[in-house]
Amino acid sequence: MKLLVTVLFLTISLFAKAQNLYIKTYGNEKNKTIIFIHGGPSGNATLFEGTTAQKLADQGFYVIAYDRRGEGRSADPDAKFTYEEAFQDLNSIYKKYHLKKAVLLGHSFGGLVATLYTNKYPQNVSALVLAGALFSQQETYDHILNSIKKIHKGDSKTLNKIAYVEKLDKNSAGYRKHCFDLASDENYFKMPKPTKASKKLYADYEAGEFYKTNIRNKNAPLVFYQNEKQNNIDSKPFLKKIKAAGVPIYGIYGKEDGVFSLAQINSLKAITGEKHFAFLDNCSHYLFVDQQAAFLSNLKKWLK
Repeated sequence: MKLLVTVLFLTISLFAKAQNLYIKTYGNEKNKTIIFIHGGPSGNATLFEGTTAQKLADQGFYVIAYDRRGEGRSADPDAKFTYEEAFQDLNSIYKKYHLKKAVLLGHSFGGLVATLYTNKYPQNVSALVLAGALFSQQETYDHILNSIKKIHKGDSKTLNKIAYVEKLDKNSAGYRKHCFDLASDENYFKMPKPTKASKKLYADYEAGEFYKTNIRNKNAPLVFYQNEKQNNIDSKPFLKKIKAAGVPIYGIYGKEDGVFSLAQINSLKAITGEKHFAFLDNCSHYLFVDQQAAFLSNLKKWLK
């Protein structure tokens, strides 16, 4: 009886500690696998799923979308939000779907996750695609603050806000949040001239089931900064190492994505190479919605 109770306790303990990630697949599992890695910390894959995942699968890919541990639909009060934890999540997906290699498609903060994972496990990655992905974080923050200074020259209220942010610890959640809040206030994440197609995609998403599960964990960035030392990095050295290891790198960005300077874009293009880079007109941060047709055609051209 004592042995039975012990075994039962261990079983319950293991079950309680098991991590149940939200994961959804699209397309034929025999096709080349693409794993979409969403932004954050505090993001989710709902916008990608609600607009683009199936259409990408229709191009002849097996698409896997998931929410990282503690984010979106993968609720976990014990999540640490570290890169290592994100690697564990990815490795669990490889194991669950019996993957030897996959294309990693990283958007925004997900690009950092994808880059650092590829640097650690290059044997697992057939190609790395950076889609509006962060790569030199301090350059992005500097660009946001300096560009808004120019826009609001003479506006003491905005300039005082920027002066306050510039005095914060650059390795803090507060600094990151204030920079991106200022960028959001300037519509840096929105396409300047929405097209009929993009309007429909956004409207359909907001009226659909995925928008209802657009869960944001506001504590995620705070816990990330508490637990992760690599919280403000330049990943270009990692990208150069990845390329040298033989993993193809592709970059696709919007010309009107206000969080990147042209100098940043050119520095990334120098790493990927001209033929592995697309710079989309009338397109901002959510490029798989803003210019979906161009996004899909470039991925098909590169990866097929």
